[in-house]
Amino acid sequence: MRLVKFRWPRAVPPLTRAPLPSLSAAWTMALAVTLALSAAPAQARPSIAQYDEPKYPADFTQFDYADPSAPADGTLSFQNYDELQTYDSLNPFLVRGAPAPDIRRLMFDTLMQRSWDELASEYPLIADDVEVAADLGSATFHINPAARFSNGDPITAADIKYSFDTLTSPQASPMFNAEFAVIKRAVVVDNATVRFDFKHAERSAPLIAGDLPIFSRKWGMRADGTRPPFDQIASEAPIASGPYLIESRKNDKQITYRRNPNYWAANLPSRRGMYRFASITFKLYRDHYTQLEAFKAGDADVVVEYSATQWARKYVGKNFTNGMLKKGEFADGPAQMQGLLINLRKPMFQDVRVRRALSMAFDYDWMNRMMFRGQYRRTHSYFDASPFGATGLPGPKELALLEPYRDSVPPEVFGPMTKQPDTIAPNSLRGNLRVARDLLAQAGWHYRDGALRDAKGTPMTIEIMDDQPGMDRLILPYMQALGVLGIEAHMREIDSALYQKRLDNFQYDMTTFIYPPVTIPGAELQRRFGSAAASQIGSENYPGIRSKAVDALIRAALAATTIEDLQAATRALDRVLINSYYLVPEYYAPGARIGYKATMGFPKIVPATYQYEDWVISYWYAKPQAAQSLVQTQPPTAH
Repeated sequence: MRLVKFRWPRAVPPLTRAPLPSLSAAWTMALAVTLALSAAPAQARPSIAQYDEPKYPADFTQFDYADPSAPADGTLSFQNYDELQTYDSLNPFLVRGAPAPDIRRLMFDTLMQRSWDELASEYPLIADDVEVAADLGSATFHINPAARFSNGDPITAADIKYSFDTLTSPQASPMFNAEFAVIKRAVVVDNATVRFDFKHAERSAPLIAGDLPIFSRKWGMRADGTRPPFDQIASEAPIASGPYLIESRKNDKQITYRRNPNYWAANLPSRRGMYRFASITFKLYRDHYTQLEAFKAGDADVVVEYSATQWARKYVGKNFTNGMLKKGEFADGPAQMQGLLINLRKPMFQDVRVRRALSMAFDYDWMNRMMFRGQYRRTHSYFDASPFGATGLPGPKELALLEPYRDSVPPEVFGPMTKQPDTIAPNSLRGNLRVARDLLAQAGWHYRDGALRDAKGTPMTIEIMDDQPGMDRLILPYMQALGVLGIEAHMREIDSALYQKRLDNFQYDMTTFIYPPVTIPGAELQRRFGSAAASQIGSENYPGIRSKAVDALIRAALAATTIEDLQAATRALDRVLINSYYLVPEYYAPGARIGYKATMGFPKIVPATYQYEDWVISYWYAKPQAAQSLVQTQPPTAH
């Protein structure tokens, strides 16, 4: 089964990626209040929240989920952080090339730091305060005078503007232009102050500006003072604004980062207890099976497991018995939307009845029972396990948003929220395939001469693209079901670099993909589902969605001034997306599964919103040597 990890800005196509943990208390509090960024007199504040007030006061010393007393030495040996099996670039902001693992987060700080136990709040990092205009038309950030790049240069407003202008230029990945689309321009007010003007008032805009990664204008500069185009800066080590530097590289499969001893922000409240490893090494393996065996042999300190079968059957052996290795499970909350993407740019997929038929052929219940040992849950929503997903009948506010588009969306949108087909008795795959056959016939596809053909006699042939070994055991049953319908489906496994290139250029029929979960739906909706992104190479609108209804509902979500309005917009959007069958919904894991050496430690409090690999790299630590020796001398115990 696919090993799934999150790579930003590219969204990777995983099969099973754990969702974010529960927001329980944060949601309970935040959903009951109105927006905090109201039309009040502007004033500079050290932290901002999209909803309510920030959880932490101005004089806070650390995040609750951080452990500042944890040892700050030791090393972490990690494996593939994302889907890439090799890397060839030290610039994570380009479309071209495969970036070194986790280089963006380890070497590039942002203006502000989002907390991991709130819906949407930011705290000082490079910027020590922010002033949001009363009309939400701009946000002005003041730079901490102590902020420094790794070469000792102070971080200035000109660097902030340069970073923004570069990332929103054609030389960077269009993902960044989409991410910061709400920002009209960056204006240098003075050496330590930069103002972001917004194209329109949007509650999330100041936080989006705070997410801007910062890099030096000197990065890549030649000896004569000239600078090559940004998209040609790929092999030069960045002039870092973040906590780590590159220590060494070993071919294109290994890289070691070392913590910068002069990292200026190490004792900021937003950084205290964070980045406790003196060095972090990534070793990239060709497949997950090799990764797991390397971990079991002691070649890695931590592995995040996304295969139910592997977790149940393979995490055994002498090193688990003698206590050297451990298994841990961690609860989570809002789920990802994961499924087999359908590329609407292909003429055979443009009829919604065809896409629905493809969904009817997926037998989740059999897979969960026979392959996953019942460890997964079926995906029914783009916002599963979250208050933003649709359930039951649409409410009055949802209907008001949907009504203008009644003639252009499936009629099911106005009924009870659609549940994915199941094969639990008395239902069966055979019955679902009968429904699929009838849908295909209605769309003009009929079985004759040994294949499903359109009116011109052209057979339906589907290539399901993937880039990891082991996926065949999941895709083959689906292909067999399609074969019963007369559809000739085949799987093509390619290497990760070619896979990403084809994905960025929309050169595929179907492929497994995930939309990572978010705490509050916002600007990412435009990148994922907006019509404007459908033709942008490298965008996240992989299905090629072009829908006036979807665009209108995204605008409604972005313009929402209350939680209730936002919920109405996202739930209406959920109904349209689900019933338009832009992908075949699959499943998600209800908990995180992490294997680790007993020498590894982690804080007692698990954050509410995080990506598992990020949590390990950012907040875990190596236990003191005395504790490690104690672990090794304990008598063997069965796991």
